[in-house]
Amino acid sequence: MPRTNFDELLEAGVHFGHLKRKWNPAMAPYIFMERNGIHIIDLHKTIVKIDESANALKQIAKSGRKILFVATKKQAKDIVAEQVSAINMPYVTERWPGGMLTNFPTIRKSVKKMSIIDKMEQDGTFVNLAKRERLQIMRQRTKLEKNFGSIADLTRLPAAVFVVDVMKEYIAVREAKRLNIPVFAIVDTNSDPRTVDFAVPANDDASKSISLLIGIMVKAIQEGLDERKVEKEKDAPAKDRKPTEKKDRPEPRRARARRATPEGSSASEEEPGDRDKKPARPRRKTYTKPQSEVKSKGEPEEKAEKTEGEKPATEAGENKEVKE
Repeated sequence: MPRTNFDELLEAGVHFGHLKRKWNPAMAPYIFMERNGIHIIDLHKTIVKIDESANALKQIAKSGRKILFVATKKQAKDIVAEQVSAINMPYVTERWPGGMLTNFPTIRKSVKKMSIIDKMEQDGTFVNLAKRERLQIMRQRTKLEKNFGSIADLTRLPAAVFVVDVMKEYIAVREAKRLNIPVFAIVDTNSDPRTVDFAVPANDDASKSISLLIGIMVKAIQEGLDERKVEKEKDAPAKDRKPTEKKDRPEPRRARARRATPEGSSASEEEPGDRDKKPARPRRKTYTKPQSEVKSKGEPEEKAEKTEGEKPATEAGENKEVKE
């Protein structure tokens, strides 16, 4: 099912392109016609590209990775900041800091400065500073918050970058391409769609058009996050069952040992302890009293056989007992 329809895009003005003299020939496959010197974008192809980009963003969000939104245009600043912050994704709406992706460790140092200043306020370190020093530190904190506050949670490079205007954010696109990070972008008729991986041909100047497209992408990302949450809840009971399964493992091993014994032999014969035992003394040729003499003296028959610890009687001892 498509995520949007033709009438919705038409009402938002997504089909309006730039002037004919400003067009990029690479956008020819996405241009439907030209009217009053303005190119008209083919919305049927736009719908296909929207679904393709939204599904890709959904899979990235489902994997638990971050997607960076870049929109420094005046028309898109507030829209991106409002909609993207609802799904806890990083975004850049002020000036793009050069080297943000290619020199990411340095950017992280700037972000850590904000946390250090916050700790100084909580620890009471500001009390020992002069008023002028406090003002300088707070101005620095405000500047860092403005430029890097929205990417404070970005602890590593993002898995994808979404750009509103390819022409204006060309530095961000180049950095992402250098690091092999996939780029999603809203591409107008004056831009080159070959510079990005997922191009959405649409009007990137009208606020209604930007709001509609960003809203579709945000919903797709939210779907991916919800599916990830459901999968985690399903995996949690399975992990709890693992310890109980380990306790029941010795029983099948005993069953295998019993099956391994040959037919007609008892389990006691196969035990290693019985193999080491010596045969009982009565089985050997030993001197024992006749049964008649044992019965005559009233001795039980059970004592006829000697135990393993007893020594065999001598001939002299037997002769004495018989004489008596």
